[in-house]
Amino acid sequence: MKMKEFPVIDPAATGENIRRLRQMRGLTVRDLQSFFGFEEPQAIYKWQRGDSLPTVDNLYALGSLLEVPLEQIIIPIRRPLKITEQQERTCCSERFWRRLPPFFPLPGSGILQSA
Repeated sequence: MKMKEFPVIDPAATGENIRRLRQMRGLTVRDLQSFFGFEEPQAIYKWQRGDSLPTVDNLYALGSLLEVPLEQIIIPIRRPLKITEQQERTCCSERFWRRLPPFFPLPGSGILQSA
């Protein structure tokens, strides 16, 4: 079975995209600060530098303000990531199930009993 690539957000590219979209709309950092109700503009600058990402609710509001869907704000990392053996395993491996004793229902109780 081919594993789907694990998606990862590129914070620097996403921040640059936020800056670009903001400028395309003719908005300043102070405009965003006011829209979000932030006392200081540091959060906006951190987003634009890629030092942090907006929370989900702020990202949703940003999409509304910039009139773009979230998928047009977030930039994924373009390089494929290697999936480790730990990530490839499911939580309930075959070895785990082989170690469990078989279960048999108690007659008439609907409760399972370990053998």
